[in-house]
Amino acid sequence: MDAVSLGIPLSLAALTAILGGLSARGLLRSLRVRSRAQLMWGVGLGLAALATAVELVVYAGFVNGPLLQTYVFLSAAIVGVLSLGSTRAIRSERFRSVYTVYTLAMCALVAGLSFATPLSSGMVSQGVISGNPPTDLILVSSFITVPATFVLLGAVVLALRRSWQWRTLMMGVGACVLAGGGALYIASFPAALYYSEFIGVIFIFVGLVSLPHFASTSTEVARPLGKSA
Repeated sequence: MDAVSLGIPLSLAALTAILGGLSARGLLRSLRVRSRAQLMWGVGLGLAALATAVELVVYAGFVNGPLLQTYVFLSAAIVGVLSLGSTRAIRSERFRSVYTVYTLAMCALVAGLSFATPLSSGMVSQGVISGNPPTDLILVSSFITVPATFVLLGAVVLALRRSWQWRTLMMGVGACVLAGGGALYIASFPAALYYSEFIGVIFIFVGLVSLPHFASTSTEVARPLGKSA
């Protein structure tokens, strides 16, 4: 086995472990502080961990319809759920409520459509999920990914305007990169999700360790996985 063939599964395994750890950290924090934003960040990173786990299993040669259906659903749900974790930066309670209901409803619709649509193993080439899902799945998924991407970007900008934090920027960029990969996958750029998972994790990790303490005035766009002040 050459270095590339060995490096890909090791990288996917490492990403799965790191994302899983970040997800667990966010979920545990959400229990301590009873924060919906923390919960959504934890769930969103957990979905990303599941996506990399699916990629690892597929690369190992285990390919079937349910795995591919799960991956298509995750690629859209990651974007939507991460955006729900950032809406705390948007002060309109009405917007947050309406957007939450809309996103969860669309995630349920995409899940139902994903698992009802037969997917061919032809989507996989040399162990990589490089094929596009059917057009109807792309269209419906875009109703999650497009608004979610704008919400994520807007929330990061609002958070930075209120309190400039290097950590906020790193974690915000990481979340946007992860979400952007899911959006690009749905927009017919399948390989983007693989790269975005790697780059997004780097930004989020740097955001977590770049400062030993985090100011209490920071918004919850950065707080989901951070330490208390």
